[in-house]
Amino acid sequence: MTAVYALQNTLYVLTPDAYAHLENDTVRIDVEREKRLQVPLHHLGGIVCLGNVLVSPALMHRLADEGKSLVLLDAHGRFKARLEGPVSGNILLRQAQHRSAWDGAFALEFARAIVAGKLKNSRNLLLRAAREAATADEQAQLNRAADNLAASLRAAAKAADLDALRGVEGEAARGYFAALNLVVKPQVREHFTLNGRTRRPPLDRFNALLSFLYSMSMNDCRSALEAVGLDPQLGFLHAVRPGRAALALDLQEEFRAILADRLALTLINRSQLGPRDFDEREGGAVLLNDSGRRTVITAWQERKQEEVTHPLLGIKVPIGIVPFVQARLMARTVRGEMDGYLPYLPK
Repeated sequence: MTAVYALQNTLYVLTPDAYAHLENDTVRIDVEREKRLQVPLHHLGGIVCLGNVLVSPALMHRLADEGKSLVLLDAHGRFKARLEGPVSGNILLRQAQHRSAWDGAFALEFARAIVAGKLKNSRNLLLRAAREAATADEQAQLNRAADNLAASLRAAAKAADLDALRGVEGEAARGYFAALNLVVKPQVREHFTLNGRTRRPPLDRFNALLSFLYSMSMNDCRSALEAVGLDPQLGFLHAVRPGRAALALDLQEEFRAILADRLALTLINRSQLGPRDFDEREGGAVLLNDSGRRTVITAWQERKQEEVTHPLLGIKVPIGIVPFVQARLMARTVRGEMDGYLPYLPK
């Protein structure tokens, strides 16, 4: 089955050697010289291509002209590139962002808020899992892991500098990922065990699933930052490196547990994904195959449509909009309109 389809105003092209091109005012997808899909361009907000997908120059130019995104992911689902038109972000906001990044005290407090959001949301996932644990022993292990995250929160609040804060966050992440195996239902653990966090490439099915979800989350966070005029390359917690969207990685942290990790566990525990949805490659790499990617993308888009009450705004919004809300809070913090950044902490 050809993995080419549109979901929630984003066109996903997953079939190797597919050809995306412009035909009048539509985007046409051909596979082996046969038309597989044709979508009016004005219906799309962007296109995501995974793996070896060909895109015509004419389509690239049209997307850039209309401010629509073209995102390229590799076969692992890892972000590779993004086509952008002229930068139209607020230059005054970006100037304020650069000043803030050079202010050591401001950067540390901003990064501390990011870590706190990540750890609190991760801890809540483990506490919820502990209440539903299969055995008393596993419940105790999950509660201990949650207690360790609480200790990490206290340590993060006292971290003297960014390096110390990153060390606390890294140690907490290792304990958290180790505990995730206990959140997987016993009957499917044979097929889904997280052997540490491996990325490039992922070395087991659980890691492959997480990497793919994190790539989609990263794209959404980057889009949110660009929408409000912030520079996604200049972060506070994540160090600045060429080609690294450090601020998008910062924003993503508070959403890892509540969006990506929780969805991964749902797909695994409900047996919506199984061994058949993954391929193993030479060297030990494990990747989602076309069937698996279709399942994950559909579930991801459905999850983003679920409404939640934002604790700060007090209104219901689709959870897929929350990164855009948080990006605005980041912008207000950088401008000095808020005393400090407030991460998203669902009740």
